[in-house]
Amino acid sequence: MRTWVWVLFAGICSGLGVTAATVAWPIGNSVEKISQAGDVDRGAYLARASGCIACHTNTEDGGAPLAGGAPLKTDFGKFYPPNLTTDLEFGMGSWTIEQFAKAVRQGISPDGDPYYPTFTYPFYANFTDQDIADLWAAFQTVPAVNQSTLPHDTAFPFNQRWGLKLWRAAFLAPTNVEPVPDKSDAWNRGKLLVRGAAHCAACHTPRNLAGARISSKRFTGNALLPVGGKAPSILPDDLEAEGWNVDDLAYALRSGVTPSGDVFGGSMAEVVQLGTRFLTDDDLKAMAIYIMDSDI
Repeated sequence: MRTWVWVLFAGICSGLGVTAATVAWPIGNSVEKISQAGDVDRGAYLARASGCIACHTNTEDGGAPLAGGAPLKTDFGKFYPPNLTTDLEFGMGSWTIEQFAKAVRQGISPDGDPYYPTFTYPFYANFTDQDIADLWAAFQTVPAVNQSTLPHDTAFPFNQRWGLKLWRAAFLAPTNVEPVPDKSDAWNRGKLLVRGAAHCAACHTPRNLAGARISSKRFTGNALLPVGGKAPSILPDDLEAEGWNVDDLAYALRSGVTPSGDVFGGSMAEVVQLGTRFLTDDDLKAMAIYIMDSDI
């Protein structure tokens, strides 16, 4: 009997030791000083393309821009997009640009804690220092809103944020936005937007039981979106079978109107209303060109 007690005790101690080591495990890379001057207009454009306004503004309840978004209901709990205004207490008013860079590109808070993967930071991992400087300059123009957001509503074990370190080790993989030499400039620009800032795969790719995107099924669609509903396949063959072409897709990203005369609903309507309709015609066409030829 005593032997089993000691075995149990040793197992508990071992488990506690692993937990303590994981909690203390530092994550992320140091950020070099960012000294570039930011372009407010370019930063605002990039923020639109990246979905910042759409996610962090609770439009349904008349919330102030970037003061916190509507809750995202998932199988792991309910998540509340935080306040991104210049408020010193509840927003980013006390942050440095380097802390902002680490949050955007690495998904790590100023306190060193990992963000939940409802934040689409893996798609922003390749943002340049100039991109960060431009975004930062744009966010500095947002009026402060002294408003807190509710804490995430998650049950054990998902409320143990340190566990995200293990999730990151297993699943974190920044998206590939590197240009392909034998493709056109428009195609490569489209790839940069679709697989980077616009993070189309966040919705149009299925996820595994741990909530990580299944990279081998990129763009094949997702029947279980966090906000309900589903996102269809945007693979070229599937789009062509539904009657889409480059011009139709570019127009839909501007207007929300499909080739059949129907309109986007749900979260895609929000993407257009608060994001893609503000992009240039050239960028929308580039996105459409890439999506309609995204087999590589």
